[in-house]
Amino acid sequence: MKSQNVIQLKSYQFALEVIRIAQLLKKGTHFEISSQVLRSGTSIGANVEEAIGAQSRKDFLAKLSISYKEARETHYWLRLIKDSGLLEANTASVMIEKCEEILKIIGSIQKTTKAKME
Repeated sequence: MKSQNVIQLKSYQFALEVIRIAQLLKKGTHFEISSQVLRSGTSIGANVEEAIGAQSRKDFLAKLSISYKEARETHYWLRLIKDSGLLEANTASVMIEKCEEILKIIGSIQKTTKAKME
């Protein structure tokens, strides 16, 4: 079996952590924010998976672009969660850093893919 690539693995692990955070927020009656971060945070990896199965470079780039947008949205929700005190600041900061790392990786893949298309 082929091993997972870095973004595939990191986005999957990130989604697992987002699920745990969403469960904590949901218990604290913050259902709306919980569902928002859950949706966007798990969508990153789902779109990475779709990109891996793309039929062309153009399709790959389109799916990866959606993943990047979902990561941006997740970054927003995590900052909001941290700054509003809904989650311990240290836990939120770690998640924000992980999200930023995912954004950098996806951005780099996009840049490389665009260069290969030219």
